[in-house]
Amino acid sequence: MRGFEQIPWLYDASMALFERGRLSRWRDWLAGGARGRVLEIGGGTGRNLPRYAPGTALVAVDPNPENLGRARRRAPDVPLVQARAEALPFRDGAFDTVVTSLVLCSVDDPPRALAELRRVLAPAGSLRALEHVRARGAAWGRLQDALQPAWTAITGGCHPNRDTEAAVEAAGFRVQEEGRRARGLMRRFSAVKR
Repeated sequence: MRGFEQIPWLYDASMALFERGRLSRWRDWLAGGARGRVLEIGGGTGRNLPRYAPGTALVAVDPNPENLGRARRRAPDVPLVQARAEALPFRDGAFDTVVTSLVLCSVDDPPRALAELRRVLAPAGSLRALEHVRARGAAWGRLQDALQPAWTAITGGCHPNRDTEAAVEAAGFRVQEEGRRARGLMRRFSAVKR
């Protein structure tokens, strides 16, 4: 069974509802701070692509060809590559900014994906992320654990109980305080290599 993350029209409809408020502003922050050569991981249906400044040297990757087709319509001039975050087809240090948006919850192997992001990021580069994370309270975290198997099946891969921020730090990044925001289960932050 495909989850709604693999059905482009359904994913876009659900995201349109969430983007009426803070999520839209946070997406603007995410793309607005990207500099130099930019790689967007898990570009999905391309919801972020029109938000980048004109002339941004941008490449987006996603494993789903249907998502890439919809992204092509949103940003016809952006190079799109079918690839998984765990196996990026780029040389070491190729990008000044790597962007993830609601994607690290869905990768099959988070440590491997983060190692790949770190590998393709230039030494002085920046990782910019908009992700949801495991709840801080024990009761909420246990609820996420209980819901995770069904949620993952329905969505097609999302794990609501991942501590994404901690995983980023464990992968050799330092989360910066400037621009960092937390609201409920959502986080936006930038990080640099340690």
